[in-house]
Amino acid sequence: MMVRTMEPVAKKIFKGVLVVELLGVFGAYFLFNKMNTSQDFRQTMSKKFPFILEVYYKSIEQSGMHGVREQDQEKWLNSKN
Repeated sequence: MMVRTMEPVAKKIFKGVLVVELLGVFGAYFLFNKMNTSQDFRQTMSKKFPFILEVYYKSIEQSGMHGVREQDQEKWLNSKN
């Protein structure tokens, strides 16, 4: 009898966890895509969330794309002068 009353609760918890996971995946994709296409957004991220930008740089370097970090730093240094 107790198992039947737990089933709806377990289903709701599972659905909730699934929704949170999907939101996390789509959020991570959106954030990566925004950083991948906008140098200005990467500059904002470097000021507010440098650890997230570091993860972005490491992931693209791991995939074989090199030089993005250097291009960003060069542009940001030149824009300060």
